Amino acid sequence: MPSRPAVFAIALAVLGLSGCASLQQPAAPAPPVALPTGWSTAASASGEVATLAQWWRRFDDPVLPTLVEQALAGSTDIAAAQARLRQARAQRDLTAAGRTLSVSGGGSAQASRSEGTVTAQRYAASIDARWDADLWGGSAAGLRAADASAEASAVTLAGTRVAVAAEVALNLLQLRGTQARLANAQENLASQQQTLQIVQWRADAGLVTQLDVEQAKTAVEQTRAQIPALESSASQAMNALAVLTGRAPGTLADTLQARTPARAPTTPPDLALALPAEVLRQRPDMRVAELQLQAAAARVDQADAERLPSLSLGGSIGLNALSLTGLGSAPAAASLLASISVPLFDGGRIRAQVRQQEAARDEAEIHYRATLLAALQEVEDTLVALRSTREQLAAQQAAATSALKAAQIAEQRYRSGLVDFQNVLQTQRTLLSAQDSVAATATTVATQHVRLYKALGGGWTPDTATIASP
Repeated sequence: MPSRPAVFAIALAVLGLSGCASLQQPAAPAPPVALPTGWSTAASASGEVATLAQWWRRFDDPVLPTLVEQALAGSTDIAAAQARLRQARAQRDLTAAGRTLSVSGGGSAQASRSEGTVTAQRYAASIDARWDADLWGGSAAGLRAADASAEASAVTLAGTRVAVAAEVALNLLQLRGTQARLANAQENLASQQQTLQIVQWRADAGLVTQLDVEQAKTAVEQTRAQIPALESSASQAMNALAVLTGRAPGTLADTLQARTPARAPTTPPDLALALPAEVLRQRPDMRVAELQLQAAAARVDQADAERLPSLSLGGSIGLNALSLTGLGSAPAAASLLASISVPLFDGGRIRAQVRQQEAARDEAEIHYRATLLAALQEVEDTLVALRSTREQLAAQQAAATSALKAAQIAEQRYRSGLVDFQNVLQTQRTLLSAQDSVAATATTVATQHVRLYKALGGGWTPDTATIASP
């Protein structure tokens, strides 16, 4: 056993080396990726950071903010992400605890009997301590990996919040669009029923044949047949919103009844876009991919450190006495041990672990690049779709205005006997189709706005996620 001065010298040297190793915090590799200077289809992009906080308040629906707040508080997906974050933080604390001094205590009591009489007693107490020196920074690298994983879980939680808010908005906007289409169908049904009554009166007066009556009845029933499917879609959207807010299906029917008058969702008049690099900074999935790459790089350093010698310091203090009260005055027996372990032959295990972690790091880098490219594509695709759908909506609105005028003119001329009933039927069908297309396309424009806000980061910023343990 080495002398005490030698052991203390070793301990001081180890502390100094481990401190230096712990201070090393190598930055994670940043894969070079060429970013575009702007969006190819965003003529209105200002180049300034888009203000996306609480973007759901930009839609003209007073129910949407309330539903989003309820979903953020009651979503089971968010609750599960919070549980995963607690697990990651506990794992991080467990890793950190492994780098500190461990102290344990113990005691024992022994009694010997002979023919029912106690012949001897012995009591012992001890305190043991152990500390593993982090000479090469392997333990520090493991802690960096745990830190990155915990922060990735925090950002994943933020991403889940973004996804839940977007899902609530999409379902509500789809519901409003369905309610508008339902109102159009019901309005056209009432108009066609009035037309059927007029045709019946003219047939009773001998002015038209029964053929016109049957054609009018066919149009009425065809329009009536569209209503149940729309009502079913509306009920399903209400049920989805109830589940998203953590409630049982069917409990939000009163809250989600159509506005009066029912109309398709409206969209914000302006659209501010940030430059691509700023958008990527605002996306949770990009930050998660970056943190995963940092963790993978740290695990390579951790695995590589196992190839080098390791040093452990241990010590113990023991007390022995023949009685329990005698432990307080018993002389202490102390020992201090420094041990060095050097891997000599392991069949290639450590080298294989290093190669495994290097491959995992390469995979994380590829995933980072793939996530970046997918993020750029998602924004570009949404911008393209939004622009084309807006143009489509403008044309459909003009067509619906003309179809309404044509239907009114055809009905007036039919009452005057100037045209046959086929003109009335054709203009009514065209009007219903045009109004339904306007409501459906307006809903698509609104939902594309939601998808664009989500693609831009959904209001999340890196400052909203930390790894501070509670």
